[in-house]
Amino acid sequence: MRGDEFAPARPAAVRVATAASARAHARAVVDAHWGDRGRPVREQDVIDLLLVVSELVTNAIRHGGGLAGFEVTPVPEGLRLAVHDHSDVVPAVAYGSGELPAGHHGNGYGWPLIIRLSREITVERRPGRGKTIRVLVPLSLTTAERREPLSPPRRAPR
Repeated sequence: MRGDEFAPARPAAVRVATAASARAHARAVVDAHWGDRGRPVREQDVIDLLLVVSELVTNAIRHGGGLAGFEVTPVPEGLRLAVHDHSDVVPAVAYGSGELPAGHHGNGYGWPLIIRLSREITVERRPGRGKTIRVLVPLSLTTAERREPLSPPRRAPR
């Protein structure tokens, strides 16, 4: 997401305990940073963002010993997310191909979705114990053409 009006932002760190509260915070940052300035983001990109947030936070809660922190930073290309957990274990699939599992086994879709929808994925060990997973989720602005009807409305015959 590029634009002359983009102002650098500091990370917005909040205390979240669930994937739902993390999604709400990420959505609020998007709305405050772009929507309130009359520059709305494509809804499909926001849906992708919310999927990535859900997967990262859920993984921290279920597999990372609990969620230790959550940060959202607006950048010209989209949103950078940082999810901190309490586990030193780096997921083996974190740097995978993004290929979905061959069969449905009830899990295993999270990291492929993160890989497909994010960029610049890094996993860093935190001082003491735990790790931070950072990703960039690209966002694009809607255009005036996309907000207008594709064809003029038909008028009823007289």
